[in-house]
Amino acid sequence: MSENCTHDCSSCGEECPSRQNPESFLAPMNKMSNVKKVIGVVSGKGGVGKSLVTSMLAVTMQRRGFKTAILDADITGPSIPKCFGIHEKAMGSDDGLFPVNTKTGIETMSINELLPDETSPVVWRGPVIAGVIKQFWSDVIWNEVDYMFVDLPPGTGDAPLTVFQSIPLDGIIIVTSPQELVSMIVSKAVEMAKMMNVPVLGLIENYSYVKCPCCGEPFKVYGESHIDEVAAKYDLKVLDKLPLDPQIASLCDRGAIELMGDGLLDNAADAVEAAHRA
Repeated sequence: MSENCTHDCSSCGEECPSRQNPESFLAPMNKMSNVKKVIGVVSGKGGVGKSLVTSMLAVTMQRRGFKTAILDADITGPSIPKCFGIHEKAMGSDDGLFPVNTKTGIETMSINELLPDETSPVVWRGPVIAGVIKQFWSDVIWNEVDYMFVDLPPGTGDAPLTVFQSIPLDGIIIVTSPQELVSMIVSKAVEMAKMMNVPVLGLIENYSYVKCPCCGEPFKVYGESHIDEVAAKYDLKVLDKLPLDPQIASLCDRGAIELMGDGLLDNAADAVEAAHRA
């Protein structure tokens, strides 16, 4: 290393050892795990249906014949077990933790599968939460997974940063809503992905419309959507637009998201497969 080193390798042409072997923050995968592709599901704010989209994507890809898994990295707001009706606790051995399987065989790991009482709040500071997220990658034995979907915490703080730095994401999908502030929120998520050098596969708009029960025509509860303008700004694709559907909400409440109808996230699933083939 030169005595005048600025520690900014992007502006330096020297081939020093520290440049050739840059520090990596990636957590090691469990030696007994096999995960082929990892897709993060991101939202700039809470309450836009990120966990719902994560669950639906995993179900969709599982129906296509792939082995899927969900790593629930939203430690303080875990929703995945509720969507799938999971109440059992994760077990383990000297080799690591075993994920809990859903009824159709999707592997899951969530903090609620470890807590004595699933209604107990997780009142932990950032470093502890970050440590748990890393453990879900390093200590859990993921079995021959084709696609793992990571349900990230909302925002761009410590916990999402831990996922970006510690887990080898092959791409992310950003979940939004039609409201006016979506432009700012999506911008933050896109810029964070750029900083972390992770490709954005596209956008999914949730709560896009409600179908009239009489005529079936879509009614835009939140007004005109701005998602297409935002996507064009960043040269991204709008993969799917999900309706505000009481039936889907009911399936989540009953822990039966695996009974959802076909075709709801086909474009997003196609994008995930395309990223795998790239």
